[in-house]
This record gives sequence, structure tokens and C-alpha cells, in this order.
Amino acid sequence: MDPYKEYIHRLVEEYKDPPPTVQRVFELIREQGYPGGKTIVSYYLASIRGKHEKEPVVCVETAPGQRGSHDWSEYYIYFSETGHKEKVTFFSFILNYSRRQFIDVVDDKTQATLFQCLINTFIYFDGVPRQIKSDNQKACVDRWEFGKPVFNKTFLEFATHYRFMPLTIHPGKPKENLKIERPFYYLEKNFLNARKFYNKQHLKEELSQWLLGVNDQRIHRTTRQKPVDLYRQEFSFLQALPHKHYDMSVTAYRVVNNESCIQWHGYFYVVPPGYMYETCLVRESNRQVIVYGPGYGEIVRLSLAEKGRKSKYIGRRPRHSKTMTYPSINEVIVRLNAIGPAMEEYIAEMKKHKPGSYRHHLKKILSLKVNYHQDDIIIAVRRALKYKVYSCGAIENFLSVNAQKKNEIKLFPKKSSNDEK
Repeated sequence: MDPYKEYIHRLVEEYKDPPPTVQRVFELIREQGYPGGKTIVSYYLASIRGKHEKEPVVCVETAPGQRGSHDWSEYYIYFSETGHKEKVTFFSFILNYSRRQFIDVVDDKTQATLFQCLINTFIYFDGVPRQIKSDNQKACVDRWEFGKPVFNKTFLEFATHYRFMPLTIHPGKPKENLKIERPFYYLEKNFLNARKFYNKQHLKEELSQWLLGVNDQRIHRTTRQKPVDLYRQEFSFLQALPHKHYDMSVTAYRVVNNESCIQWHGYFYVVPPGYMYETCLVRESNRQVIVYGPGYGEIVRLSLAEKGRKSKYIGRRPRHSKTMTYPSINEVIVRLNAIGPAMEEYIAEMKKHKPGSYRHHLKKILSLKVNYHQDDIIIAVRRALKYKVYSCGAIENFLSVNAQKKNEIKLFPKKSSNDEK
């Protein structure tokens, strides 16, 4: 290393911003003939650079109603309904003076989602701060030129509608938005800590209660006051909401095809047949798709297709070739309860653990009466209750192994209830 130390010093002195990495220094001295390894290079660089002092954190306090900040954060949360962890995205907005906070669970980080979250925030606070600061996200900032942000045109329209000045942090300077970063830490350490959630809807309900009952009522470590108390002082300084909220509808022109449908985001929305091959204006707003005829006004209004929907056609009436009737779930439950007393408890547990599919499981269990005796079904149900197994497949598997089917030749004596116990 010794013959190359002077060269390393020159590299460190010449390149300040950004400083040369260990890998780059290693590559350069290798070109000079250095035969050694990279580890000793990293140790030597650390010794000559010394320990860098961190920049002090300066928390800028603003006047009441002056500024708010928002950001996203993602966590992997376990839901007992599925038995798996799922990625959940949170939106957070905080009033910088009072530290009162609004948090919501969202599906994505698109500009449309951001606008809806901000609208929900303004309604929640019943007012709009004069400045709103964000991180350097694409929904707000297109690019930076000459050290200044170039805000997105649509975001500027939104800001103008609600009369706030948009602000953003400098790239690579996350500490400029500490007032919003720190509350995510409190969300993680308090709300998400030692709590269980059944599904995302349950998470949203618990979050709403936590915001009002815990987050608003805590003593903030900086202000030494409750956020809700400071909010009462800040409320009169917030700008009033506009008479109408920002129109978030999306519009475009589409041609009605030979199936009398217009295509919109991968799905086909049915319009009256008299408009085939016409060019129609399509407007998406409030989870609805509205189609306007050329010069005729609105001709049809349909619900927006849900994500993952199997049928690609929206608004088409199904063709019924045969009329089929199915037993209602109430009739199935009545017939199952007649089999034995253990059924009532098993049905209740099945509803609790299989809220989306218990009807299928109960109908399948009822169909087992065709091949198996009632006593055997009750034994299987008691066993399922004992081991907390809630599935029609488990009941059927137990019966196929341990019970005799109706009208079968009995090669072995059937197991008694004492065996089951």
C-alpha cells in the first residue's frame, strides 16, 4: 500500500463532490500496479477521511394554517383472514403547526390517488393550509431545472383550485420533510405495534379510531401539547374549502364497435345499439363510466369495472338458456341443524373462519348425507371442532376413511362413538 498512499491522497483531494468510492480507488491504484486486496484500501480511506460529522437537524416551525406536509409509506402487515403478510401503502398528511394528522390506506401512489387523498384531507380538517410540502414525487414534480422544481401541470391546476402554494424538498434531502417522516415512525411503533388485523377493511376501521382516540390525544414530544388542542387554535387560520371540489374525472373519445360497446381500460361497456360506429365522449368519475352521444347528451351510465373482474363486458344482460334454482343458504342451515346438535356450533365457527366461502362448504357437507349416515357425519363434525378444521374437504376425507357408505357391504365393524372419543 505504501507506494500508492500519495496517489490516494491526491484522489481524495481532487474529487470532493462526490468523493471517490473504495471500489473506484481500488480500480485506479490497480491500474498503477497495486497488487493487494480491496479491504486494506477501505481501511486506509477511512483513516484519512476521518469521521464525518452529521448535519444538525433544524426543525422549522411555521405559523398556524401556514403549511402542511404529505408523504407515502409502505409496510408488510399480517392479515388473519388470509394468513399472509400483504404490502399496505399509507398516505399521511400533517398540519405542521398543530401536528394534527390524517392517515389513509391506499391502493397505489398515482396522481389520481394523491388528489383524492388530499381532498379527503381537506374535508377531514375542514380547511386548506396556505402551503403544502411534498417529497420529490412524480405526481407533483416533473423535473428540476437550475436548482428549482418544475411542478406538474395538472398538480398546479389542483393547487390553484384549492389556493395553496406547492413546495417540495430538494432531491436527496429527506430531512427537509421531517415533520411527516417522524409521524410514520409513530404510526409504526404505536398503531402497527402489537395489534392484529383481520383484513384491510378492519385495518382502516382501527386506524380511523386510533387517529381520533390516540394520535390526536397524545402529548407531542416537541410541542408538549395535544395535537387536537393546537388544532383548535389553528383551525381559524386555515383557508375555507371551495364551493366545489376539484373535478377528477378522466375524459376521452371512443368509437362504438360492432358489438355496440366502447372499450375503456381493458373492459367493454355496452351502449344502445343505435350508436354503433359513432364517436362518443367517455367520462370516468366517482367510480362510474358515463358515455355521451354525439349531440345527444348522456346515453348510458355504468359502474366502473372492479380490478380482476373475469367478465370483460359491463352492462350486458346474461342470456338464460335454462332456468335453474338453487337452495338458499338458510334452507341448507336448517337441514344441517336437523342432523345433530354439534352442527349449530360448527356452522357458527365456519361462518367466522370462512366468511367468503362458508356457503360452499355447508352445501357440500349437506350433500354428504347422500352417501353417509347422519351419526357418522356428526362424528366427523365433532372431530373437526376438536381440531379446529373448518373445511368440507376435511369432513369428506374423514368419512371416506373411517365410515361405511350407505348400502355397502360391511367387511369390518364400524367404529363407535367411543373410538372417536
